[in-house]
Amino acid sequence: MKSVAVKSPGGLENLVITEKPTPTPNAGEILVQWHATSLNFHDYLVAIGGIPVPEGRIPMSDGAGEIIALGAGVKDWQVGDKIMSLFFPNWIEGKPTLPKTMFVNGETVDGFITEQSCVAATSVTAIPNDYSYAEAATLPCAAATAWRGLMVEGGLQAGDSVLIEGTGGMSIFALQFAKAAGAKVYATTSSPEKAARLKTMGVEAVVNYKEDPRWGKTIFKLAGGGVDHVLDVGGGSTMRNSIEAVKIGGHISSIGILGGGRKGEITFPKLFFKHIRLIGIAVGSKAMQEKMTAAININGIKPIIDKSFGFEQLADAFKYQASGQHFGKIVLEW
Repeated sequence: MKSVAVKSPGGLENLVITEKPTPTPNAGEILVQWHATSLNFHDYLVAIGGIPVPEGRIPMSDGAGEIIALGAGVKDWQVGDKIMSLFFPNWIEGKPTLPKTMFVNGETVDGFITEQSCVAATSVTAIPNDYSYAEAATLPCAAATAWRGLMVEGGLQAGDSVLIEGTGGMSIFALQFAKAAGAKVYATTSSPEKAARLKTMGVEAVVNYKEDPRWGKTIFKLAGGGVDHVLDVGGGSTMRNSIEAVKIGGHISSIGILGGGRKGEITFPKLFFKHIRLIGIAVGSKAMQEKMTAAININGIKPIIDKSFGFEQLADAFKYQASGQHFGKIVLEW
């Protein structure tokens, strides 16, 4: 079976094809024939060496495939079941702890750009009804993060307002979940074409963040006193504006560092005089992913897939991701 592996010290030119024997599942494991993965910024950092990993690590935290063999004692799955991965294979339920989150697929343990692999039977969930493998592979990182930020941590209610930043996979899933729950959505982008597409998906107003460096104040005014929820994707490059955009008593989920925002400044008086609830989140648990899947099945939500690549085109897919042209998710399928 073939896999793609990261060769030290990283870099897109150091993604290599490797071949290994087909594994056999141990007790409590399943053997999965993987068919698709999707790109996340975390995966890009692993590939380029921004997150150091051991020589030969198989990247990609998202995976969708079919169970082709069961290890001893596995009772919850059958051969032929279609499943998708978890970002944290050990976080089944409850609050995050170090033991639950220390293993990350595609980083501290092997990921899913591989034809086959054995994983714990507890570390996967069923894919949504009528989903292709490529569609299911978009969910475990981006969609689960949006779900946790809005529904679990934010307690989103019908009539609430939400700000999404940009048009990456997580932001588009947040838009879809928020609209399905009866919320108003505001957005930022730097592309007039993407702004037009956002409006066709039901966004109330879109602000071009390159033309308006104080876009947080603009969103605050457009929303009539701020939004209830912000999903901040830029960290240091966006947080000051996110704090400006949120309403008094509002909620911000900090989930990313896109745009070189690893460090930044926060205007602390705004943070506490607006009584903001600010939380940092990283994806979610198996229980959260299963509830998200139930909501997807009820509402018939389908992911927005921008472009699909083949198994041996991972470097090309990352180059396309880095260009910022995409709207929604980028996938690889085989």
